[in-house]
Amino acid sequence: MTFLVAALVVLLAGVRITGEADRLADRTGLGEAVFGGILLGASTSLSGIVTSVTAASDGLASLAVSNAVGGITAQTAFLVVADMIYRKVNLEHAAADANNMLMAAMMVLMVSLPMGAAYAPEYALFAIHPVSILLFVVYLFGAKAAVGLRHEPMWQPENTSDTRADEPDEGEANKRPLWIMIATFAGLSLVLGLCGFAIARSGAAISSELGISQTVVGALMTAVATSLPELVTTLAAVRRGALQLAVGGIIGGNTFDVLFLSVSDAAYREGSIYHAMSQADGLMMIGAIIITSILLMGLIMRERRGIGFEGAAILVTYFGLAAIQVSMGVSGSG
Repeated sequence: MTFLVAALVVLLAGVRITGEADRLADRTGLGEAVFGGILLGASTSLSGIVTSVTAASDGLASLAVSNAVGGITAQTAFLVVADMIYRKVNLEHAAADANNMLMAAMMVLMVSLPMGAAYAPEYALFAIHPVSILLFVVYLFGAKAAVGLRHEPMWQPENTSDTRADEPDEGEANKRPLWIMIATFAGLSLVLGLCGFAIARSGAAISSELGISQTVVGALMTAVATSLPELVTTLAAVRRGALQLAVGGIIGGNTFDVLFLSVSDAAYREGSIYHAMSQADGLMMIGAIIITSILLMGLIMRERRGIGFEGAAILVTYFGLAAIQVSMGVSGSG
């Protein structure tokens, strides 16, 4: 019951925070792609990061890792759902933006680093692996590059009749004082974070009482529950016509989700969390890299109609990965 209630609150808070993000993107001048990729992506990920950190501090390494990486795969699948709803044109075509491609490429790099750490000799300083620090450095570099790319773009995607430009809605953005908008955004983000704590504790109980592997619970239950804000914000952004915010929020949220691993490593006091994760967790990381690479290809190729090759490939990969995880979880290998 706790799990379901927390998931419902996450869902409702996610609906409200989308509108605030769209208005703040216009008011601050950051634009939908940058605001969605950095600030909205981070805020909607708070419930997930609290879930992973709580699990790691309780010694549940697989639950912490699979929740983080499972959120990446689930959220990318949510983008395909939004693409199905937006029937006018392929979402990746309409929301073409250099920042979205930059963040997707950065996400692939960031997930690759923990994979490399898992196969490298185990080393930790104060029980924190150097890769955990490196992930923050890479993320900050990417965030700085994204802001710079917004103000001084080196190239632009070709505009077509189906391209949706990021044009501020000045009338809506200026209705309320900026500090109230920021406070509302921050308050909703806090609610999402508190719900993450409840989801983590209930997820651990589900794994223990039902005998389901931590990876299955993390990747397919807690990850999906804590990713509900991304689903809601993406669908709401598409309805509002804020297509770059929709795509940027998913990609940015995925990129921020990789940092779950860094803070989880710090919270996991039994050594490097990358060496404590299971084979099933490593498979989830590979799946996240594959799915994001497919999305990046879709952003570059920009098919006009339907969900495109990338949408179909992402769904097939996601459900195939889920089926393998369930099989491994039931057999006790996860």
